[in-house]
Amino acid sequence: MFVGLSMPPLPLAALTASSSPLLGLAKAIQLSVAPVFLLTAIAGLLGVISSRLTRVIDRAVVVQREATAAGDLQLLRRRMALLTRASALVTITGVLVAAVVAVTFLGAITVVDLTPIVVSCFVMAMLSLMGGLLLLLLDTRLSSRLIFHRF
Repeated sequence: MFVGLSMPPLPLAALTASSSPLLGLAKAIQLSVAPVFLLTAIAGLLGVISSRLTRVIDRAVVVQREATAAGDLQLLRRRMALLTRASALVTITGVLVAAVVAVTFLGAITVVDLTPIVVSCFVMAMLSLMGGLLLLLLDTRLSSRLIFHRF
């Protein structure tokens, strides 16, 4: 229809000046996508830990009734402590990652540079996640020891 009639492109400065709050918000959303996926993984990890903890508690009840394997009960208590701490650390990780997302959005809508807060929250979240994963690994090793002890 209107062949040959095209709008000249707007200069980049004009585009960013007129829509910088919108671009800032879009950038904040882009930056928040990865932490949101991390929150999904954390939820899955919490599910694994709570499922393992439930199995340990169920086994401890059975072992207590039998009263034949005092060593097993001691290992089960240790596993419960490890899994409880792992659950706490992974939950803290989730809270810190959610804080990263919230602070990222606050930084996008305000003029204040909140980068130091985002960085510190994210580093603490990763340290907490590593701690939770290491505790889960220790639980797995104790579980293996319990199985080898029994057979």
